[in-house]
Amino acid sequence: MEIQDFFKEHKSVAVAFSGGVDSAVLLMLALRCAERVKAYFVKSPFQPAFELEDAKKTAELLGAPLEVLCADVLSDPTVRSNPKDRCYYCKKRIFGIISEKAHSDGFDTLLDGTNASDDETDRPGVRALRELGVLSPLRECGLDKAYIRKLAAENGLPVFDKPSYACLATRIPYGTPISEEVLLKTENAEGLLMREGFRNFRIRYADGSARLELGKAEFTILQEKREKIYEMLIKSYDNVYLDLKERTDE
Repeated sequence: MEIQDFFKEHKSVAVAFSGGVDSAVLLMLALRCAERVKAYFVKSPFQPAFELEDAKKTAELLGAPLEVLCADVLSDPTVRSNPKDRCYYCKKRIFGIISEKAHSDGFDTLLDGTNASDDETDRPGVRALRELGVLSPLRECGLDKAYIRKLAAENGLPVFDKPSYACLATRIPYGTPISEEVLLKTENAEGLLMREGFRNFRIRYADGSARLELGKAEFTILQEKREKIYEMLIKSYDNVYLDLKERTDE
């Protein structure tokens, strides 16, 4: 199915908007092809502040109406306990909030930015979206990540080369309870590295310590700034470790 044909069938759509390149391109295409569109961003302890700022800037650039909703995901004891299917319960809660608000705004169709490159096998979050009836037109129409980034670049979207940024909860090993303290520590630490030029990386929480996963370019930056990075991070963590395996963008 062509994306234009999708929006001929779904003319009034709500878009779950994260501020990343997938949802940005989805919103852009919806604005071009659908008759009525509104974007919704859910603010929770799992999203760093820059994601909301990126979402606001991109929505403004596209001329899209954007509503920011709030979700206290840590009030759910199952999410807080961090089981392997945590994403299922978190997505169910977040998209349930969007769905309820979108429905009250007169939208019957809710979209997300899952694309054709995303592996849907064993993904609890995808199961939650399907149960809620959320549609993924990028995936349904065969738009993969490379093509999405190409579209974003051709249309001047500043997020065209933005690295994927999974929610902060993914930095905490399954079975380790999630707290706002650890989430905030992770957000602040990754923010420090971003300001030092790091882009493709993660800081994993490991029983009070930080484990750095770095892309190829980030290994070079670390070599140049190793002592500075260590001094910045050791203020918040017991120890700082480096994963020697080169990280690929998610």
